[in-house]
Amino acid sequence: MKKTFSTIVGGRPLVVEVGEVAKQAAGSVLVNYGDSTVLSVAVAEIAETFGSFFPLMVLYQEKLYAAGKIPGGFLRREGRPSEHETLTSRLIDRPLRPLFPEGYYDEVQVINTVLSSDHNASPEMAALFGSSLALIVSDIPFTEPVGGVQVGRVNGKFIINPSAEEAKESDLELTVAGTKDAINMVEAGAKEVSEQVILDALNFAFEEIKKLCAFQEEIRKEVGKEKREPNLFIASKELYKEVRTAVEKDLIKAVKTKEKLSREDAVNAVKDAYKEKCELKHFFKLVDGREVYDAEAKREYMNQVTTVLDEVEREVVRNLIIVEKLRPDGRGAKDIRPLTSRIDLLPRAHGSSLFTRGQTQALGTTTLGSLRENQIIDGLDPTEEEKRFMFHYNFPQFSVGSTGRYGSAGRREIGHGALAEKALLQVMPDEETFPYSVRVVSEVLESNGSSSQASICAGSLSLMAAGVPIKAPVAGIAMGLVMSDKGYTILTDILGLEDFYGDMDFKVAGTRKGITAIQMDIKIAGITEEILTEALAQAKEGRLALLDHMDTVIKEPRPEVSKYAPKLISFTIDPEKIKDVIGSGGKNINAIIEQSNNVKIDIEQDGRVFVMHEELEWVEKAKELILNIVREVEVGKVYEGKVIRIEKYGAFVELWPGTEGLVHISRLAKEKVEKVEDVVSLGDVILVKATKIDERGRVDLSRRDAL
Repeated sequence: MKKTFSTIVGGRPLVVEVGEVAKQAAGSVLVNYGDSTVLSVAVAEIAETFGSFFPLMVLYQEKLYAAGKIPGGFLRREGRPSEHETLTSRLIDRPLRPLFPEGYYDEVQVINTVLSSDHNASPEMAALFGSSLALIVSDIPFTEPVGGVQVGRVNGKFIINPSAEEAKESDLELTVAGTKDAINMVEAGAKEVSEQVILDALNFAFEEIKKLCAFQEEIRKEVGKEKREPNLFIASKELYKEVRTAVEKDLIKAVKTKEKLSREDAVNAVKDAYKEKCELKHFFKLVDGREVYDAEAKREYMNQVTTVLDEVEREVVRNLIIVEKLRPDGRGAKDIRPLTSRIDLLPRAHGSSLFTRGQTQALGTTTLGSLRENQIIDGLDPTEEEKRFMFHYNFPQFSVGSTGRYGSAGRREIGHGALAEKALLQVMPDEETFPYSVRVVSEVLESNGSSSQASICAGSLSLMAAGVPIKAPVAGIAMGLVMSDKGYTILTDILGLEDFYGDMDFKVAGTRKGITAIQMDIKIAGITEEILTEALAQAKEGRLALLDHMDTVIKEPRPEVSKYAPKLISFTIDPEKIKDVIGSGGKNINAIIEQSNNVKIDIEQDGRVFVMHEELEWVEKAKELILNIVREVEVGKVYEGKVIRIEKYGAFVELWPGTEGLVHISRLAKEKVEKVEDVVSLGDVILVKATKIDERGRVDLSRRDAL
């Protein structure tokens, strides 16, 4: 039987229907937010053994019929997930994942399908709410509701889930998720706002999140299923004690190895030595009264040993940081690894840089193109059809010294690239100031944590080297947190090991003036405002130190683009003249391109013209040819023209290619002229004044009046 529940979020109705659709799923809800409709379902299959990770899959999928659109391409149906769908799937996954029980390895899938899209009522936030609610009302052992909202700020006032128009005016694009007790996920882009603005916005969001969590609790009480008993794979305390006693001292010594690969080798040697001893153990079971070797029992035991060894390593790392205040590479909590950078290492790239921070290294490149090369977006938002700034992040396996899969970008690469793009987008010049399509690529050549933030630094350096007039350099720093009942430590510039075994990955990017992007993921239930405030202050110190270093390489954008970059001129013509520039079947514009050494020409419907070529002289040539077509003769104005034809009654003078007029013999000179050739000859350049344009567009000129 269908039941309906409703509340108000951000001034819009949020209506939830349960019990009518997708009833075979473990949990399903139909979420209506404004005119956005999202179907969220949750299903799970029971795991039979220990796993190396929790197999949670969260999908956010947009159906283009939701916005009344037919997909592009030959197939005319939805294909691989768009970048936006992938990023939204990650955004929903991140606050849900840490709230499942420890040792829970059932395969869980949460599928969100956008059935109707209202760009003024966020389907993404409806999907986040629906994902949590579908799990809450199901029998899957997920018991802590999660709520999420977007926050904008217009004229200093915070807004929950801003409309499309409000978002355009906002200097903050913040997404926050959490439980009734604490925030556990943050994603933000901002126009250089202060740390205090971020904290105020988080507090504002948290009040709404608590209401959403309480609303889910109300629904659960009425329609929630009884939770199944989770099959948790947790090693016994006896095994944990046995393993820890055997390896702890050796692991402490191994973990203190400062160099990454050497440290990994030392840690693996300790683990492998213990596992080799365990392999000598025999496992038997009784079959028909006799003992038979039990391979499955041994495999299960070795899986448990591997899990416990990882847990012991985790505890060793965490205790060193919290109790001894000692990081694996010997740094203090606020210390940044050694920095080296340079630019212009790629001769033909329009801009290039190499940024190295400890054992993390990113090669940044900037490429400039015409606006015709903007990325086309085939999505639900009618206000976003293309973008002119793109940031792509690549993470090859050799960057961590291993082999692996190579192919199209995965979720992680897309996510890291989007974060860097968000951080740098805030300082990019507008299209009128710099009418180029801009692509920045980060190739991670070496990685030991914080590669996405190194990519932001490398991207900023390459943009300045390419002559892109960004408002200010941007740097990114990754903060960590290790927290226990013994206290907590906030870490600046975290290593991969500190990220893996820590409780928080808090990435903050910005300029000297303020923050441009944030991404925070927490592996624990949540963190306090006190810790957030301290982490933001410590991140600012780190960011400013990075910007000081970057200033030693290049302080500001170069005044001109690279000699290998296309040169671009933009100007405006009367939109009514566009058809004249193009000509019948493209005849005129093709002739201009041919005469100008194959320049690129883009003409917008509003009359803006963009001309691009590697050599400026051909850009100027094309501009002149276009202006000659659209230029109109003004009566009363004096022009310099060339005599191109002589008749008995006067001389025809070309003012510019394609436009000519007649100087009647009576207007050639102040005195009486008997013969045209007595005054002018073919090819003469003379001054003439436009005196009349008749209804057929013919131009009368006068040399006499121009003298």
